Amino acid sequence: MRASFEADWGVTLDAEPGLRIPNMLDAALDGSFRALYVQGEDILQSDPNTHHVAAGLKAMELVIVHDLFLNETANYAHVFLPGSTFLEKTGTFTNAERRIQMVRKVMEPANGFADWEVTQELAKAMGLGWNYTDTGEIMDEIARLTPSFAGVSHARLEAEGSLQWPVNAANPDGSPIMHVDGFVRGKGKFMVTDYVPTDEKTGPRYPLLLTTGRVLSQYNVGAQTRRTGNNVWHQEDVLEMHPLDAENRGLKDGDWTRLASRTGETTLRVTVTDRVAPGVVYTTFHHPATQANVVTTEYSDWATNCPEYKVTAVQVTPSNGPTDWQESYASWSEKSRRIATLEAAE
Repeated sequence: MRASFEADWGVTLDAEPGLRIPNMLDAALDGSFRALYVQGEDILQSDPNTHHVAAGLKAMELVIVHDLFLNETANYAHVFLPGSTFLEKTGTFTNAERRIQMVRKVMEPANGFADWEVTQELAKAMGLGWNYTDTGEIMDEIARLTPSFAGVSHARLEAEGSLQWPVNAANPDGSPIMHVDGFVRGKGKFMVTDYVPTDEKTGPRYPLLLTTGRVLSQYNVGAQTRRTGNNVWHQEDVLEMHPLDAENRGLKDGDWTRLASRTGETTLRVTVTDRVAPGVVYTTFHHPATQANVVTTEYSDWATNCPEYKVTAVQVTPSNGPTDWQESYASWSEKSRRIATLEAAE
């Protein structure tokens, strides 16, 4: 079945089912991957097994972070390039219904350059002949190289408001509905695959299963929403636990708990609730003070390579407060964000 998946989808799977697929962080640790340019992503907080991510970032010779804020990944950056907001950009967004829409800047970027200009300046410094004059030229190149965007241009978007890809010779006006008289690739294709259970199992040492998720008031790792009034609704990550599991551990609402797995540990406060089933605990990953992904593993689903965020075997025990690791990380993070003020030479 695995061979059929690879042939049908043109994907090569580098590990047997249940095993972790090597990635750039592994390559960084063995010295074969030496530099990373991260734009608009906080991999230290969002990716599984935080210690593994940190070790990979430390091992690289050059880490460039290009973002709006000094996020957690920026703690490991050798160079930080300031990003621009949507109010400072002209270009396109493509949403989940395949709709391509224009956005237009209402102010000049505070840092002097839009994101595409920063990337182009970096490319020029590396000897590449990038000489785009505006985002319309970039869109023209996308249309030239991407068949489903062949008929898209800024001029058309300005005139029509939006287009839904594919926009090409077969669908010159776009595709509000892709499948009208039938599927575009013929009949639906079904593949039988064997169920491959996770290698992550509960046991006497780690008897609970941790699942993670988000709350409405915070987005992803909270890099932007934590800097707003939304913190009124979600000031910290908490661990939700069923009353039976809490009673067995002598825990009550608001107690500090130690959350430990085979990969790491952290502490956070517990919320006793029947929203979770016995044997299952739940938390979010919005706040760097918790670093919830320090306990998740980097093992992935064999077919999609999606990390197993939802099945981490853990143990929960009473705690007196943040771990030494959390306190040292908070101190080091504060130092890494320091901004030195230099006086101009006379």
